[in-house]
Amino acid sequence: MDMNAKHSETRNHILRTGRIAIAQKGFTALGLAELLRVADVPKGSFYHYFKSKEHFGCIVITEYIEEYAQTLDALLDSSKGTVAQQLLDYFTDWIETQSGDIVSADAPPEARCLVVKLSAEIADLSVEMREALHRGTSELISRLAAIIDKGFTDGSITSDQSSTQLAECLYEVWLGASLLEKLRQDGTSFETALCLSRRLLQ
Repeated sequence: MDMNAKHSETRNHILRTGRIAIAQKGFTALGLAELLRVADVPKGSFYHYFKSKEHFGCIVITEYIEEYAQTLDALLDSSKGTVAQQLLDYFTDWIETQSGDIVSADAPPEARCLVVKLSAEIADLSVEMREALHRGTSELISRLAAIIDKGFTDGSITSDQSSTQLAECLYEVWLGASLLEKLRQDGTSFETALCLSRRLLQ
């Protein structure tokens, strides 16, 4: 393995293990010493790739959003029925992956939505991380809007709202439901969100 490949592998390893730790504990509760321990790297290696813990957090968010956007595109495959049904299937999948509040140590980072995990926690803590989350959620809403446009075309979505307005509404409904589910842990928030989504889409 050449040096560049080794550096890339080390950086990716820190990001992946750190992302899992953040999903388990949150960003503020994860101290740098613990991050170094779970990643099994010395402090010097960490600072070789990241200027600070906050810089590390911004990159975690950015890469998570990029990967999640790819997951969203894969889930909303135009070969799987109407666009409205694809979206409802996507939200049903959201319920299955976001219910409860336990992430196992070997779970993939995608097991829990980091936007849900971090939004309230870091909004007033870090301007840079808040902006990274804002850019990321704006990108995801744009992806949803583009998909909704396809639903207008195939006739499965007939909302009076624009695709952007509908995408924002749906995203806000599910983000709010996910936050409430963390408190209730009984599935009712997701049930309400799914019923509302059906009305908005159909």
